[in-house]
Amino acid sequence: MNTAVAALLQDFSLEMTGKDAAEFDAARGALPPGTRVNVTFLGTEDSGQRLDAVRRIARAGLVPVPHLAARRLESRAALEEFLAGARDAGAGPEVFVVGGDPAEPLGPYEDAADVLESGLLPRHGVRHVGIGGYPEGHPTIDDAALRTALKRKCTALDQQGLGGSITTQFGFDVDPVLSWLAALRDRGVDLPVRIGVPGPAGVKRLLRYATRFGVSTGAGIARKYGLSLTNLMGTAGPDRFVRDLAARHDPRRHGEIALHFYTFGGLRATADWITRARAEG
Repeated sequence: MNTAVAALLQDFSLEMTGKDAAEFDAARGALPPGTRVNVTFLGTEDSGQRLDAVRRIARAGLVPVPHLAARRLESRAALEEFLAGARDAGAGPEVFVVGGDPAEPLGPYEDAADVLESGLLPRHGVRHVGIGGYPEGHPTIDDAALRTALKRKCTALDQQGLGGSITTQFGFDVDPVLSWLAALRDRGVDLPVRIGVPGPAGVKRLLRYATRFGVSTGAGIARKYGLSLTNLMGTAGPDRFVRDLAARHDPRRHGEIALHFYTFGGLRATADWITRARAEG
């Protein structure tokens, strides 16, 4: 690993679900103090599980970043209740807001911008909001709509005096990431971007998540990343992707970036990989 890779790993973030408590307890000793750990907002978990994860992260000396899935929020009161609960559990002034998976909203919020425009986040102490980015597009939203939504979210952040950053969907190919970053900067969006990276995991699991989220996995891309489409029992890590991103990132063209690791249930394996990579750097 070179100095550029080491620099990318200075301010990484990663994420866990409410069900990853045991994994987190095994991994937390490998994470530097102050590391951001996002807590996802899945439909298969309840607020108690999410808030327990927030509490564990805070007690470990790390920074919990709770997710808010707009379409899963059943009411304005539910949003306020979760924000208050997260703050009581030790969450700081940062959240991540995403639209969420349901085809129809469960409450009044159609998308992440609706949550931002509610005005409730700053009332509950939120000062920084992460929003989503999609270098390879979204499986159900066209590119023009994604650009419009991003502009709306950036406007809402500005109007409420909130800091912001973008965290991207994961991918296996650096090319679309860099092209998307350049286009983003050309449109005047200068928010810091956290590039989504898969943590080390089984090939079969990685391909399953890629299919679900519309991430390209052609033979050429798989080869570049180190995936074997003929050996689904193998594993793959982000070494090649991270090295390539570090080598080709131009701050003048692509702006400020960092890494965000999707752990896919392998929180300990991801933490161990980061530890080794930082030591080699």
